[in-house]
Amino acid sequence: MGNLFQTIFYQPILNLLIFLYNTVSFRDMGVAIILLTIVIRVVLWPLSQKSIKAQKELQDLQPKINAMKEQFKDDKQAQALKTMELYKEHKINPFSSCLPLLIQLPFLIAVFQVFRDGITKKLFLVYPFIQKPESVNTIAFGFLDLSQKNVYLAVLAGLAQFWQARMMLSRRPEIKSPGAKDEDMAAMMNKQMMYFMPVITIFIGLSLPGGLTLYWFVLTILTALQQLYVLKKHNKNNSDITGAAPKIIEGEAQKI
Repeated sequence: MGNLFQTIFYQPILNLLIFLYNTVSFRDMGVAIILLTIVIRVVLWPLSQKSIKAQKELQDLQPKINAMKEQFKDDKQAQALKTMELYKEHKINPFSSCLPLLIQLPFLIAVFQVFRDGITKKLFLVYPFIQKPESVNTIAFGFLDLSQKNVYLAVLAGLAQFWQARMMLSRRPEIKSPGAKDEDMAAMMNKQMMYFMPVITIFIGLSLPGGLTLYWFVLTILTALQQLYVLKKHNKNNSDITGAAPKIIEGEAQKI
């Protein structure tokens, strides 16, 4: 299994990084890591977009689910049945936000292992048709040693994580519904996670080599930008639908 993972994920990512390092990055490892992150983000774009869209749809549906739970609070079987009916009515798969993330996991593990092992120690895995450098310069942008831990990159990764989490934070409903208590609890938990995850990111980032932390930072920024694009598109589509509804009602009224 280990050899299969190395062949399918680890080795291609290592070779892509070396190729970028030898060519378009002008032998600057920092530039090579940024380009590698962009390539991986582009490859995984459809999966990420599907996951972000599914998370937003589940978030929009949550008030209805909470109201339904309140209505059938004494009947767990009815709760489960009505919840599934709600998912079916809105054509939402509750697992659709998790599956794309699981598919992306091997790529993330492979990148982690590439930087953890040290790129120079694994040059024997470079394909024959790719030029194998005698050594790899880990100094990025002329001043940043990516082989060492870097507190500034860890903090930047944490701030990027905060921005991404804040974007998905559900707002507290202005009008109280029967499930308002559940909504308040969910909003409180989301807000706690919004601050907790960046702290965890910084804590972990402080223990990683700077190259991996740089990858984490750039990946989070690109993911947040994709998330911003998907959410804006989602909100625009919703506003078009809700904006069209009054016109349809008005037209029907005139017919009557």
